[in-house]
Amino acid sequence: MRRENTEPVPAEQVATLRRFNRYFTRRIGALDDHYLGQDRPLGEARLLFEIESGDIESGDGVSLRELRSRLGLDAGYLSRMAKTLEAQGVVRIGTDPADNRLRRVELTPAGRVEIKEQNRRANALAAGLLDTLSEPQRAELTHAMATAQRLLRLAAITVTLVDGAAEDARGCLDGYAADIGARFPEGFDKSDLVRPEEVTGDAGAFFVAYEEGRPMACGALRTLEPGVGEIRHVWVHPEARRLGLARRILAELERAAVEHGFDVVRLDTHAVLTEAQAMYRACGYTEIPAYVDHVYASHWFEKRLAGAR
Repeated sequence: MRRENTEPVPAEQVATLRRFNRYFTRRIGALDDHYLGQDRPLGEARLLFEIESGDIESGDGVSLRELRSRLGLDAGYLSRMAKTLEAQGVVRIGTDPADNRLRRVELTPAGRVEIKEQNRRANALAAGLLDTLSEPQRAELTHAMATAQRLLRLAAITVTLVDGAAEDARGCLDGYAADIGARFPEGFDKSDLVRPEEVTGDAGAFFVAYEEGRPMACGALRTLEPGVGEIRHVWVHPEARRLGLARRILAELERAAVEHGFDVVRLDTHAVLTEAQAMYRACGYTEIPAYVDHVYASHWFEKRLAGAR
């Protein structure tokens, strides 16, 4: 579920992003058939890089399915590129020992030599771009690029309404339970998690955020009493934190609450979750007396919704 802004994106902002893309791709040689002076185009060089990254993470290569999701490539195009690299002797393609329906690809010794040289040349290119700038200018540029990457990651993440019993929903809740179980001094009992029927259909809603096909965040809404909804289990995977994703999940839950006819949403949080308390206050939630006896709660919040039916 991708919510569109009520106002169109200004044409000048669109033009600025496109202008930057054109300049940067030309400046780094992305259009050159011999990227970084090596005998292959950027697409193949990037695929080698991703194979190396997957090999480092798993120790036994990476599946073509994961590469397809990570790079957003057509399955046929990815397969042809992988076969080209295999014919050149820089990768090996085999079946996954855990699932023979999947194919895995890994670097050969020759591939490792090439990727080492690719990284050396890429580092030299980046250093050359930065070398003519002063230290304050380099700091300004690298900060701006980090901000751009964060915002572009957030823009590419999709937030989807799913059934409360869906595999991704329960997987996110497992991640939530593991995270807070490690943070709460008293631990966490998974029986406190919402039940699928509480957050599905007329009873409520469950959202999962996906980045490159991976579930990375979630949030739940259930009916507390007539006209009042309760937000539960707003969670973001550690790899996707500090992007602003929790606020985006919260906004989707609030929209769903309006669609369910709730005038008010409430939530509670644990004393150790100070960052969550700060976010709720910043998003317009007011601290209230306890509205329910909940073993893990020490702060209770409420927000009246604009546009509720």
